Amino acid sequence: MKKDIQIPEVTDVEMAIVYEYNDIYKTDDWNVYIINKKNVDIEMVVIVSQGFSKTKTTSLLRKKLEKLPANSFAKVELIQPELFSLSNRFQVTFFEGNTLYDKTFTFEANTIKEGALRMIPELNKRGVLAK
Repeated sequence: MKKDIQIPEVTDVEMAIVYEYNDIYKTDDWNVYIINKKNVDIEMVVIVSQGFSKTKTTSLLRKKLEKLPANSFAKVELIQPELFSLSNRFQVTFFEGNTLYDKTFTFEANTIKEGALRMIPELNKRGVLAK
């Protein structure tokens, strides 16, 4: 039965962690974004995130977006710098039309830092993209 389920490869969807200024609290924050570079909307987007190492595991966080329009992005969550010493995994599941897609994005431990920031054109902000 399991072998009969076909889940196609995910393309043109990315996760980024961005270092940006928060106008409300007057602080520099790290935020997680999902980017839809497709020319079609994606729907029922569910993101499950967790930090982990050999000795530590954070609790699961879940976020649902009803719809992420074509060529757009959405802020998913604030992430604390204390978690950067852990690997951070984001499992993304969504529908494109009637097809279910699933991909796990991982930010390896100690790869999120100011020295690794690069311009992400879709956001027009500096950040790190997941592998």
